[in-house]
Amino acid sequence: MALTVFIVFGIFLAVGFPIVSSLAVSTIFPTLIKARGATSIDALIRAIFGGADTIAILAVPLFILAGVLMARGGISKKIFDIFAYFIGKRTAGMPCAAVATCLFYGAISGSGPATAAAVGSMTIPILVNLGYDKDFAATMIATAGSLGVIIPPSIPFVLYGLATGASVGKLFIAGVIPGLLIGGCLMGYCWYYCHRYGEDKNKISMNYESLKSQGFWRLFKDSFWALLSPLIILGGIYTGLTTPTEAACVSVFYSLFCSIFIYHTIKFNQIWELIISSVRSYAPLIFILAIATAFSRVLTLLRAPQNISKVLAATFNSADVFLLAVVVLFFILGMVMDTGPAIVIMAPILMPTLKVYHIDPIHFGVVLVVCLAIGLVTPPFGLNLFVVSPLVDTQVMILGKKVLPFILVYCLAVLLITLIPALSLCLL
Repeated sequence: MALTVFIVFGIFLAVGFPIVSSLAVSTIFPTLIKARGATSIDALIRAIFGGADTIAILAVPLFILAGVLMARGGISKKIFDIFAYFIGKRTAGMPCAAVATCLFYGAISGSGPATAAAVGSMTIPILVNLGYDKDFAATMIATAGSLGVIIPPSIPFVLYGLATGASVGKLFIAGVIPGLLIGGCLMGYCWYYCHRYGEDKNKISMNYESLKSQGFWRLFKDSFWALLSPLIILGGIYTGLTTPTEAACVSVFYSLFCSIFIYHTIKFNQIWELIISSVRSYAPLIFILAIATAFSRVLTLLRAPQNISKVLAATFNSADVFLLAVVVLFFILGMVMDTGPAIVIMAPILMPTLKVYHIDPIHFGVVLVVCLAIGLVTPPFGLNLFVVSPLVDTQVMILGKKVLPFILVYCLAVLLITLIPALSLCLL
């Protein structure tokens, strides 16, 4: 019966139904046909409301709102200027500064598309004016923007914790080194690209001198509050002073404080508009999460996780082979499904299999998120590509071809993260 539920879900997705509608139909299907082990309508309704009624889930809309406030507050430009000051004159210095800004901004927004939008809208025009190919700049930012879902605080890590019961705080810590590793690999490719195809040294030198003329202390003073934000957010979590949900709340008020009173980039009468913008981003996700909770309950009653675990255990003879199969599975899922729905649907189903192979759930969560993050730049539905496409006036499918070198570099880092659990677990 569990296989029938998956088939129904796949059919409705294939014919163009939204994910939430496909989940709802497949969730209620066993009850409608009175299948053995199916639950009642009342129980499904309670599961749906229970999926949305948790304290931990509040972290998701709060981090989204903080990201919106930081984007409108112009925080990304101040962070970029600091990195450009130190490495902007070196080979590939400006592209590497843009990647570093994505890393740093990801520690504020927790969202890949938000990172790509905030950093891309500011850095891509600068890079193009300095003589870099516009499509190179766009694909670089789109790929580096996906680090927003790996570097803590990460919305997908919160969703994985909700779906599996894993510690969100430990997931945040586990995401640090993998995020830095991927960022380092992307910087390495940027250096190779610029070394091979060259740079306009005159324009870069003039831009660097203009930035340097402002003086380090002036730049540092202007960027101080922006640089302090991830330290406040993550420091509270890592020291145990705040839970991830409380840290998300702190990030909202800190973003408001910086944008209104320090940088004066947001006015009081704009706050309601920004709240509405974040609600529009979050509302579809909460519906999916609520329905996915009921969907997982139905599959559990039909013993789908246990049956899938037995099949996987009989198919793969080692943990490494199983993890590589998961990488391929989630790479494909990331191409056609958003990160959040893929996690809340698939993670609970695969959890029993982890016990068979003695795989740490925290390491597994990191692997899932980094695999799905690739989907943000993978054609045909890579969301980050749609974000940066209007910034350079290039069609998404053209960017989809030119992003392939970045994807290959990204995949190399993913293999290291998958096969070396210590990269995720050494800080725990």
